[in-house]
Amino acid sequence: MIIRPETESDHKAIEALTYLAFENHPHHEIGAKPTEHIIVNSLRENNALSLSLVAEDDTGIIGHIAFSSVTIGKKQCGWYGLGPVSVVPKHQGVGVGSKLILAGLNILKTRNAMGAVLLGDPQYYGRFGFKSNTNLVLPDVPPEYFLALSFSTEKTSLTVGTVNYHSAFS
Repeated sequence: MIIRPETESDHKAIEALTYLAFENHPHHEIGAKPTEHIIVNSLRENNALSLSLVAEDDTGIIGHIAFSSVTIGKKQCGWYGLGPVSVVPKHQGVGVGSKLILAGLNILKTRNAMGAVLLGDPQYYGRFGFKSNTNLVLPDVPPEYFLALSFSTEKTSLTVGTVNYHSAFS
């Protein structure tokens, strides 16, 4: 398996695999159709997809991760939102998502990002260093599920405020 930046020719495959990855997701309402693929497409169309990586094996693209810039207190401050991360169902649970997450975080660090935030399962994302941060708030979300990872402990205490994702997430 290789992890690489997306190319234009990957867009349809990313859309299809993201839909499949979130179809019948346990956090969706019963019968609700996935919208995560629409989010990725909208981020791309609005030039707001800061980092987009795919995992590929000999069968094709099996995973995707997106990162987009977020504002904190209505200011751009070098923080990024992780998500969605998608893996084709038959490849879930074998480390594809973890490798995408680690690769993406490493690239953000090389770009001198301040950190990353996400809405997700604390047990899963805790293994990458994400944790609840009382300085950062996502309105209407239980704080234990809004997680942050600062890339510099010196800068963590300086980052305070309400986080806003791109309108594609609305």
